Amino acid sequence: MNNLQVEILLVEDNPNDIELTLHAFKKSHLTNKIQVVRDGEEALNYLFEQKESEADWRSQTPKVILLDLKLPKVDGLEVLRRIKGDPRTKVIPVVVLTSSNEERDIVETYTLGVNSYIVKPVDFVKFVEAMRTLGMYWLLLNQPPLK
Repeated sequence: MNNLQVEILLVEDNPNDIELTLHAFKKSHLTNKIQVVRDGEEALNYLFEQKESEADWRSQTPKVILLDLKLPKVDGLEVLRRIKGDPRTKVIPVVVLTSSNEERDIVETYTLGVNSYIVKPVDFVKFVEAMRTLGMYWLLLNQPPLK
């Protein structure tokens, strides 16, 4: 893996939540390369736009995707549907990171193939701990398939 490889794709439209997530990762000493996209359309473009080479594809394919559900342009459920429906991206772990704890959202995301569903803690200390645990598991402990 080269040092330029994106390890986390954060799909989030709320600037405060973006800042809070990045701050929580920094506070937890997770220095992985993070790419931020601010709506569902931008996420799909980032993941599926034509890459010039296989090396470009590998360097821009994240190890994990943190996905909000309530997004402008294309909602998070449709982004998840497209990720899990494409053979190039279906093995990328997707963690829904949202404020919604509605049972229908939880059931639908798992039906579509989400790997984890986390309701964003409101308390900053709990949020930092959740991001630390998330980063440690998905980036260090989880063993993904070789591409």
